[in-house]
Amino acid sequence: HMAAAAAAAQEAEPACLQSFELYESASRFYIFGTNADKTVWRLLKIDRSETSELDIDECSTVYTQAEYLELVSGLDEDHRSTGGVKFVTKFYGIIGFIKFLGPFYMLIITEQRKIGEIFDHPVYQVTKTSMIELANSKSRSSFLNTRDENRYKKILNTLDLRKDFFFSYSYPIMRGLQRNLSDPQEGWSLYESTFVWNEFLTRQIRNCLQSTLWTVALVYGFFKQDKFAISGKDIMFTLIARRSRHYAGTRYLKRGVNEKGRVANDVETEQIVYEAVPMPTEVSSVVQNRGSIPLFWSQDTSKLNIKPDIILHEKDKNYEATKLHFENLRGRYGNPIIIFNLIKTRERRESMLRREFDKAIRIINKLFSEENQLRFLHWDLHKNSQGEPTNVLDVLLKVAFRALTLTEFFYCQVAPPTGSETAPHWPALLHSHDPYFCDENSNSDISQEDISGSSDSSGNGTTEDKAETSELPQLKPPIFQKGVLRTNCIDCLDRTNVAQYAYGLAALGHQLHALGCVESPELGLGAPVAHHLMHFYERMGDTLAVQYSGSAAHNKIFSAKRGHLKLFIRSQEFFRTLQRHYSNACIDANKQAAINLFLGYFQPKQGSPALWELESSSEEHNNGSFGHTSDSIKRVNSDGSILSVSNTSISGCSGCHNELLTAAQPDVSTELQSSKMESDLVYENEITSPIESKMSNSRYTPTLSHDHIHDVPSSQLDPCNSGDSNFLDLEWLSNSGNSSDEREQQK
Repeated sequence: HMAAAAAAAQEAEPACLQSFELYESASRFYIFGTNADKTVWRLLKIDRSETSELDIDECSTVYTQAEYLELVSGLDEDHRSTGGVKFVTKFYGIIGFIKFLGPFYMLIITEQRKIGEIFDHPVYQVTKTSMIELANSKSRSSFLNTRDENRYKKILNTLDLRKDFFFSYSYPIMRGLQRNLSDPQEGWSLYESTFVWNEFLTRQIRNCLQSTLWTVALVYGFFKQDKFAISGKDIMFTLIARRSRHYAGTRYLKRGVNEKGRVANDVETEQIVYEAVPMPTEVSSVVQNRGSIPLFWSQDTSKLNIKPDIILHEKDKNYEATKLHFENLRGRYGNPIIIFNLIKTRERRESMLRREFDKAIRIINKLFSEENQLRFLHWDLHKNSQGEPTNVLDVLLKVAFRALTLTEFFYCQVAPPTGSETAPHWPALLHSHDPYFCDENSNSDISQEDISGSSDSSGNGTTEDKAETSELPQLKPPIFQKGVLRTNCIDCLDRTNVAQYAYGLAALGHQLHALGCVESPELGLGAPVAHHLMHFYERMGDTLAVQYSGSAAHNKIFSAKRGHLKLFIRSQEFFRTLQRHYSNACIDANKQAAINLFLGYFQPKQGSPALWELESSSEEHNNGSFGHTSDSIKRVNSDGSILSVSNTSISGCSGCHNELLTAAQPDVSTELQSSKMESDLVYENEITSPIESKMSNSRYTPTLSHDHIHDVPSSQLDPCNSGDSNFLDLEWLSNSGNSSDEREQQK
């Protein structure tokens, strides 16, 4: 009877494990995982006697609750001679495993809180974690140098996982909504995303089990959700910011670009809108991006100077890394890439970078085909906000509307999800047209069935069947975002956040219009919802600023919009500047070291220099001193893409995400042979190698011998693109008004 029950449970839909119980014996850890309603239980065993390697074994049997209780009792009997099996803790997912100089440690989530949901899929914030040492007393005694081991533990603990780390068991929160609906993936490939911070920590258990069932994928950034009442409808609004795990760190220690084209402070922002009803049938989202200026530059923080000099490094005269960065963005988002550069024209430090960035863009555009041309706008936000700061928002809104006509946004109708309440399926995308897709590696035609992911993703018939049975009004064609607006100032913090708010407001009007909530797609700055949205972006700006720079954002324009007195605004700015300076001087090095351990940028080894013995973070952890060559699993392009058709990738055997996105399991053995195709190996660590070339504060002249572009004046590089923008008229921008008629007159 028990065997029949277990077989029936195994044949049932794979359960998403959401709650775990940890037991220990002298020789093993036992982890029991169960689904939300505790109907399915699974067992994981971890050996405690072998500490140099991670020895994990997943039991293939699926247990009922009664069987689970019997099993615990039986294990206790089995280990009676060595003290039995003791309950250690309840927890909510494995963050991963880490090793310093001694034993392995398991990082687990011991407390969480729900912070929202997307289509009934809960999203949780980590509120408490624990680090469990795997070694038992016998194997632990073989380790020496406990002082260094404890120091590494202390460094890792300075990365506070209780702040701004979030996850979902059943919704791929590390990917944008458009990507999730039009290109569903599960299991393995989700961990390869640009935005999963514990990819390195989970790599060994995923390799060992070929499964993602026991781990959660952590996203670092910002998540806030609330309802707005608009035109008699309750609208669910969600704002998500995802920080890239590549070239990640704190402000002065991570600047500019690295050789792989990854930039510092690379953040994807997404706003999702749908009606707050039990089964919404329409949804919209839009994505934008911020990131450091993609040149090799840094700032000298050795002097106690609140505004250190900017140093431009003469090491990439052909702008190869800059070009790589924009190709990476195109792989993530498609065309067009719109660069909105807000740095100053009159300040010596910033104007030097502005000139160099402008020259880089123009030279790269000569190398790109017409369809891949970078669109750009250089606009000095600081200079333009000298008079009345709130007028800046009007201009930013005009830019945002123009950018939005180029990138568009995502809107679609969805079939209601199917399945039981305890295991909801992701709704199927309903549409009659193929979306715009970007895939640099393949030009093959993709069928509508493949793209929608709805050929039978819920096990309940075809897209057409669903359209008939769901009693939707006549199908509206979907809209797909193609391309992205990329905004930067010097730090991608204060000015960038104001510009991102303007783009968010412009997009929100279009999103609400597509959902049928407002008559005009243009929301004014005086609309009540604009004030709600400002609060969202202000909170996001503060959160990201604290993560990167150590203090909340300078909210001069937002404060002025609220009518705060200038004296109050100035004192607030001064206080936050001092906060940042203190953080950058005293705290950031420790925080950077913790990030480098967590992301696997630095892996301690006996006999090698310790993390604290390395001179500076910019030169840490290079020369191949990290990475496990045994990890020969194929890396899918690390993306945060809203676009791009994925290659088949390794999925977990019974991956947590199977319940919402079912797909055929690929042949793992063929995937294992594909390591040569890796384009995004994390264990190469995305770290800029030590700068050996000379540094200069002066502007240098790049040379591109293979394209015969030498010292060409910027204005001649592209005659039709001269000036500070190649996608809008700056005279029009400086004029008052932002009506749609005016925008239609733009090129």
